[in-house]
Amino acid sequence: MKSWGRILVFKKHLEEKEGKNVLDKPAGEISLNITRLGHLDIPGGGQVVVQGNHAFVGHMKPPHGTTIIDITNPADPKIVWQTKTDTEFSHTHKVRVAGDIMITNVEMNNRHFLRLGTQIPKLRIDLENEGKEPTDKNIADVLGVKTDDISILEASRKRGYSDGGFKVWDISKIQEPVELAYVRTFGFGTHRFDMDENYAYISTEMEGYIGNILVIYSLADPAKPTEVSRWWMPGQFQKGGEVPSWRGYRNRLHHALRVGDEMWASVWHAGFRVLDISDIKKPTTIAVHNYHPPVKEPTHTILPLPYLIDGRRIAVGIDEEHSRTPGPGQAPANLWVFDVTHFDQIQAISSFHVPEWSSPWSLVPGARFGAHQFQDHLDNSLVYCTWFSGGLRVVDVADPFNPTEIAHYIPEPVDGFMSPQSNDVEVDKNGLIYLLDRNNGLEILELSQ
Repeated sequence: MKSWGRILVFKKHLEEKEGKNVLDKPAGEISLNITRLGHLDIPGGGQVVVQGNHAFVGHMKPPHGTTIIDITNPADPKIVWQTKTDTEFSHTHKVRVAGDIMITNVEMNNRHFLRLGTQIPKLRIDLENEGKEPTDKNIADVLGVKTDDISILEASRKRGYSDGGFKVWDISKIQEPVELAYVRTFGFGTHRFDMDENYAYISTEMEGYIGNILVIYSLADPAKPTEVSRWWMPGQFQKGGEVPSWRGYRNRLHHALRVGDEMWASVWHAGFRVLDISDIKKPTTIAVHNYHPPVKEPTHTILPLPYLIDGRRIAVGIDEEHSRTPGPGQAPANLWVFDVTHFDQIQAISSFHVPEWSSPWSLVPGARFGAHQFQDHLDNSLVYCTWFSGGLRVVDVADPFNPTEIAHYIPEPVDGFMSPQSNDVEVDKNGLIYLLDRNNGLEILELSQ
């Protein structure tokens, strides 16, 4: 499995070992119709974007912040600039660029786990009311964590967090970016976002709201971003008296991508929304579609194709493999194809999935296998999807009723990791593919068919 580019076929065999299903002899093709051009050994990342001859990577974990890479020669990518996070408590795993401006997010590191700490004070009271000792063990049992985790959660809760937001950078001198602004938002900070040369479309927590909402900022003066408008789902604005119909943070903005005068917003366990932003100061919901339930995994990304197919407007959505435990008989997260011709009659017309046997590392303990996201722009009918330990899948939706995989690439796990975890993908104007692993490594690829 050390010969890159060749197709390797394995025999799949599941056996029972130490009470767990393990993949004894992996099955599937490591590469199909994709050629590996280059590789860069860098810490794992959450997003890669390309502008001109440079790739920009936001890293998953502190102290690694943002990296700018010269990709003039795809076979020999070179780092030209790196920055670290301000503290060990934040990560800056998302990045976007437009012209001479770069934006990076600032978000609480390990937020999903640390958010559990907010429940501890109430749990202590509830346990006492039930006549139980509010011990760390009893609290841990309720939260579904280890007993030793309680001290970590308590320390984080007492420390608090006020660094969340986003930074704006001047990258006119690509090897010497200059920080222009640091906008602090609220709570755990900014997750994903979109931007152009005029506006930033930020998914962030804000005071008074539960979960992330959309906040649009003007970049007329990049050194002083100014809020233009907000959008949220009814129920999120608790300070305004709204009451959510869901538990916790299930329904919230994941991110919204601009397409003309529309924003296509994935809203996690609430499916997706389409917003009219022809008046940038008053985003208005013009389409609602929720397929949760019956679908368990949350909506990660939604985008329309750039043209009609047989008079139909088609959109592609992808769910994130977020909570499922790998194993036979469980349906992983999917790619979906929607007919969005009429916003009051949106319907799913097909789906695409990858079976677990297609990856040698699908059942490796601790690995995620299933859909995650596709590139943040659709230029034709090809959808480039990351599938965690299933690598990269290239799906053609030219026939929206029959999405077809035309290529795939599954990187080998790097030393120290049990499986690849393909997290993000970008496709540049020349058709080159940039595949980013959340643990380690950036691959530069191209279709070879």
